[in-house]
Amino acid sequence: MNLQTVLYERVGPVGVVRLNRPESMNAVIEQMYLDLQAVLEQAGEDPEVRALVITGTVRRREGGDKQAFCAGADLKKHAAGDRTPGQKREYILLAHETTRRLYEFNKPVIAAINGPARGAGSELALCCDFIFMAEGATLAFTETGLGTFVGGGSTRHLARLVGVTRAKELIYTGRVLDGSKAVEIGLALRCLPVKALLKAAVDFGRQLAERAPVSMAFAKELIQKAPERDLEAVLSAETEAVLACMETDDWREGIASFQEKRKPSFKGK
Repeated sequence: MNLQTVLYERVGPVGVVRLNRPESMNAVIEQMYLDLQAVLEQAGEDPEVRALVITGTVRRREGGDKQAFCAGADLKKHAAGDRTPGQKREYILLAHETTRRLYEFNKPVIAAINGPARGAGSELALCCDFIFMAEGATLAFTETGLGTFVGGGSTRHLARLVGVTRAKELIYTGRVLDGSKAVEIGLALRCLPVKALLKAAVDFGRQLAERAPVSMAFAKELIQKAPERDLEAVLSAETEAVLACMETDDWREGIASFQEKRKPSFKGK
């Protein structure tokens, strides 16, 4: 992969993605969305990758490092006013295709928010399965204060996570949440010191990587689609998922390891 705005490495079974435009607090541009799509494609096809962690790079400077997850869209680029109406639409569709792929990625994804997440950065985090936040990190949907609007499925995802009333408050007001408050309202899973953030996220990814990949893929898909289905459709989907899992080598390995009282070794087959 020829990545220009994102760094990617594999730490054991966990792929680590770093948004890498530290000079602009990792603000998104078209190339970042393209780079993220490339990473998702490669990681999705790599059987050795069982989970992803997405975080931001740190700007090194005199007087102290500057942490940032993603400051949102690059407003300097928008302010230049050099996009035609068609190009503006293409930009939005590119952003939405990227967030859709992230949301539908068939492996668990953890957002490790190490610093400010605003606008598009918060939208990327929402499309992950879990959000971990550093104690000094903050998250906000600031679009209405800039005369624009949220994207990436935020009106759907946020309401499901925190409820309709709380979602309205966060989107209407652009309220800034710290990590502890995000955990309190059910938006984030954990809040911890920034120095411990990435290790905690990777360790959690390793924990998830120990589970059977086929089972995990079904779990993610069915949980995310469940609110759109009635009970009969949910039960039908779960039936097919159970039957599909029972045809895998991992199911036989799970049974054998239980009987032999040992830790299972799943292969995703």
